[in-house]
Parts: sequence; structure tokens; C-alpha cells
Amino acid sequence: MARDELARAMTLTWRDLKGIVPWGDTFEGISPAGRYVEVERSYIWAAERDGDILCEVAVYGGPSRYDQGARASSIISRPV
Repeated sequence: MARDELARAMTLTWRDLKGIVPWGDTFEGISPAGRYVEVERSYIWAAERDGDILCEVAVYGGPSRYDQGARASSIISRPV
């Protein structure tokens, strides 16, 4: 589920995101197994401001299980 949400999160372009980074949100969802989960998505500068953007997604079964959640991340490269 984390990889699927990351694929959706990566549809935003660097140009779409540059004005709002750092940014993130958390919402409730239902996992493929039917469990209620929280999905957290964030966009932060990977190294330096106006450089590449790191997109991170975490899917977990509530705040007490955050550390046991699934994570996925990828870089949205700054256009040259």
C-alpha cells in the first residue's frame, strides 16, 4: 500500500511542489487486507532548498504502531 500511495504522490511535478515544500498530510485509509490505517505523505527538500524533493510515504496501524509501519520514498528531481 505504501508503494501504491508513493506512485500517486509522485504524479506531482517538481514545479507543482516547489512553492509548498516542505509539506505533508495524514489521512485515514483502508489497507488491501481491510484494516484501518493512517497514510502519511510528505515532501521535503532532499538536501538543499530549491534542489531535489524527497517524497516519503508511511502507512501504519495508528500512532502506537508508527514504527512498525511500511515506508516508501523516492526523489523528484529538479529539472535542469
